Amino acid sequence: MSIALATWLVNLTIAYAAVGCLFAVPFVLRGAAAIDPAARQGSWGFRLLILPGAAAFWPLLAWRWLRGVEEPPEESNAHRCAARRDAAQRGAARRGAAQRGAAQRRYGP
Repeated sequence: MSIALATWLVNLTIAYAAVGCLFAVPFVLRGAAAIDPAARQGSWGFRLLILPGAAAFWPLLAWRWLRGVEEPPEESNAHRCAARRDAAQRGAARRGAAQRGAAQRRYGP
């Protein structure tokens, strides 16, 4: 790696961190409450704890804040997908049982 490339990468990292620090303060004061209802009642200790994370993840948080998203995204993993699939199957089974029950009441056993 050349000295110029290393210098460029260090400067890029410094710029990213500087923008993150500038973004984090207003985000912690107003933005966190705008994109997460649970953060509205956050104490000053909570806001101090999320400050480094807001500086590190500023592009994602800025995107969500600018879009006006008011709920945190639902995590998507294998367990949640299986639970959704099972719930859909149970719902289909209940609908089928209800239809069979209605037909039996109408026409007899």
